[in-house]
Amino acid sequence: MTIQHNLFQQPVGFPLPGWTPPPLPPRTPLAGRYCRVEALAADQHASALYTANAADSGRMWTYLPYGPFAGYGDYKEWLDSIETSTDPLFYVITEQATGQAGGIASYLRIDQKNGVIEVGHIAYAPRLRRTPAATEAMFLLMERVFKLGYRRYEWKCDALNAPSRAAAQRLGFSYEGTFRQAVIYKGRNRDTAWYAMTDQDWPAIRDAFVQWLEPGNFDERGEQRVALSALTGPLLVARG
Repeated sequence: MTIQHNLFQQPVGFPLPGWTPPPLPPRTPLAGRYCRVEALAADQHASALYTANAADSGRMWTYLPYGPFAGYGDYKEWLDSIETSTDPLFYVITEQATGQAGGIASYLRIDQKNGVIEVGHIAYAPRLRRTPAATEAMFLLMERVFKLGYRRYEWKCDALNAPSRAAAQRLGFSYEGTFRQAVIYKGRNRDTAWYAMTDQDWPAIRDAFVQWLEPGNFDERGEQRVALSALTGPLLVARG
């Protein structure tokens, strides 16, 4: 990209003529081939989510600021408390094949002024993990924010959370650095690893997802023929 200079010959960022802050993400559902993403409704989703999460040993909550929950009542109470939140804005991922809810994710740190939004609070039950539905849900959420006009989409995690770091890069988020001693949660320190993609990155990343999600990319056992990381890897600005 050509470097811009002001009248003092100082380098400055590229201009954004006519920039208009994007709207807040809506609660309307998103439907894909493998999954449906819809706004969290505690009364509707709590039982299915709790049952699906029960197949996990408790590992899924290690790097989240809440959980594990003592029982269904505690989990339902937590869902009730976040259902009407607008930031974070929580969605539930339901598998099209089974009609069962298997995970949640949210938009958070929504910065309309600068066109920046983060994805987080991702909690997938074992049945949803490593499925086309799990990946497609992330794609649908990405596509929504860039269609709305956001310029930057972020992913942040505990720097010690190796699976989350690998997932971010598989999904096309580039590493941008680690903020030391950034957060305290569950009585312990968190160094935070930052990842992001921009609206300039998005067209190529979108093409990679569309190619990967094609039914022909999966064999008769449902195994992928081409890994998403093989398609997104060359698009990363930096790894870490």
